[in-house]
Amino acid sequence: MNEKTFVEYALKLGIKIEENKLRMLDRYYELLVEKNKVMNLTNIIEKDDVYLKHFYDSLTISMVCDLNSKESLCDIGTGAGFPGLVLKIIYPHLKVVLVDSLDKRIKFLSDVIKDLGLENIEAIHVRAEDYAKTHRDYYDVVTSRAVARLSILTELCLPLTKVDGYFISMKSHAKDEINEIGKNLVILNSKIDEIKTFSLPFEDSIRTLIRIKKERLIDKKYPRDFKEIKRKPL
Repeated sequence: MNEKTFVEYALKLGIKIEENKLRMLDRYYELLVEKNKVMNLTNIIEKDDVYLKHFYDSLTISMVCDLNSKESLCDIGTGAGFPGLVLKIIYPHLKVVLVDSLDKRIKFLSDVIKDLGLENIEAIHVRAEDYAKTHRDYYDVVTSRAVARLSILTELCLPLTKVDGYFISMKSHAKDEINEIGKNLVILNSKIDEIKTFSLPFEDSIRTLIRIKKERLIDKKYPRDFKEIKRKPL
């Protein structure tokens, strides 16, 4: 997917990519590839692949959520900034927080944010469960892309989400994970609101978006310590 095709396929999602945003994405790509020479940010480094599997893939969240109507977004386990940093570039009105437990990644993201001159976005080095305890019921949308199983992610991400807000998990195949979180969502006062399965253009790899709506406040004992979450999911 070259830049021209990226713009065309983004338009099919209802997203118009202005020239200044395309320049920022291109600069982001340059910084990503340069930093990837000295630390492992991504195994995907060819430009066409980055535009398809990272940039376009990040934008597919628009299939289940109109970010034009949202004010705040938190990306848990953001890694090299997908989808959170891409979404900030395309939706500049959003207040965005990128969360990751690896300080080296956060330093890279902070450098990119500064280089691009972005405002109202912050990259924070913190574990998701600790951040969730101090920012409860805070975000319109919480995202996480291929970080952990849904049984773990729901307990980490839903406490961060506002009542009537959304946690949107970005997966490949997810049927088994979806089937195992019924009890989990009851405890966390939430429900699956929409599931969207589709194929990426050109390569036809499967993607699944799971939109989970938080219906009521969640008991403050959640999220638990990560070791406990992993040992005994809800």
